[in-house]
Amino acid sequence: MSDSFVHIPVLFEQCMEGLNIKPDGIYVDCTAGGGGHSSGILDRLSDKGRLISLDKDDEALSECNDKKEKRGAKNWDLVKTDYSKIEDALQSLNIDKVDGILADFGVSSHQIDLPERGFSYATEGPLDMRMDTTQSLDAYKVVNTYKEEELARIFKVYGEERYSGRIAAGIVRDRKVEPFTSTLQLADKIASYMPGKGRNEQQHPARRCFQAIRIEVNNELRSVEELLEAAPRLLNKEGRIAIITFHSLEDRLVKESFRSLENPCTCPREFPVCICGKKPVGKVITHKPIVADEEENKRNFRAHSAKLRIFEKT
Repeated sequence: MSDSFVHIPVLFEQCMEGLNIKPDGIYVDCTAGGGGHSSGILDRLSDKGRLISLDKDDEALSECNDKKEKRGAKNWDLVKTDYSKIEDALQSLNIDKVDGILADFGVSSHQIDLPERGFSYATEGPLDMRMDTTQSLDAYKVVNTYKEEELARIFKVYGEERYSGRIAAGIVRDRKVEPFTSTLQLADKIASYMPGKGRNEQQHPARRCFQAIRIEVNNELRSVEELLEAAPRLLNKEGRIAIITFHSLEDRLVKESFRSLENPCTCPREFPVCICGKKPVGKVITHKPIVADEEENKRNFRAHSAKLRIFEKT
């Protein structure tokens, strides 16, 4: 692994076990990152198996390509795309069905730790936050051009920020004097807009707003919804979907999607028999999410909020 790309895969063993990997199966890692989970899947495949790793971050794909070349892995395909376009990616490789799909919705350690990527409220960097650095929308445009009402909505919905209105008003007022250009500048201002009790929480006062801006920049929730809609029809029988989330908005989407796949009936409860005709697609393997144990939490602090949910197609 290159010195510039440090990636610690979260819930690694639990993902490998949860995917129930068949040596000759076809698997998709929707979020390749530094190749941690992808390498684990590849280790469990025979030469007849196949791995497709997706990512829209060029640096992540470059790191994976280095790993691929070192391993001489001819059964490992890398595709630059958002995971919401999984179906198009597989069609481009003439693949109709797969045996497992993995997605880790967390921002990679590499992205957070590089100040120039602009993800962190704790280090000085530009207002960027783009996972795909070729796209036009970045954090600078969101913070400096969105209307006050739209900023407030983003902070409230995507960040679950209770002071969303105050923060949005403060940003719009202050950007008229001087545009926001850096992460620390924005983080400090967000803290100043909050009342004392909001600044005295254990977490950084800007954490929720930075999360909200990142979700907006990368269209993350819409991508999650599109992946959840496409994934079940791409699975072979007994194929599995394993998804790691890091905040309640994503986890809620995954939980509800898996629940409706297991029990799609829309008939009123008082009906004695189902008449809607909707049949279960499969079964939820994890009725409670899998979380990191104490040892992993000590080893990797970013594992604290990770939740793994698994679904199997029947």
